[in-house]
Amino acid sequence: MTGLQRFERPVVVQVGRRSSERIVFDVNEAAAILLRDLHGETEKRRVAMDACLQVLRGKAHPPAARRAFVAAALEAKILRCD
Repeated sequence: MTGLQRFERPVVVQVGRRSSERIVFDVNEAAAILLRDLHGETEKRRVAMDACLQVLRGKAHPPAARRAFVAAALEAKILRCD
């Protein structure tokens, strides 16, 4: 499990009120959003970051990271479409 780790279904988020919606297709994009755009250290954000890292290291599969990312995005109120 190396290289680009795509989600089976993309996740749509909007990280700022004035920003456009972003379609997240893979674990790399999800990790970047968690790192750069979600502020505040919450348990769901931490779990999502860990899940993304596990996938990038080849120790987990993309659906686990997607579920964790959706939960963190929902908590941060940036989820637009799952």
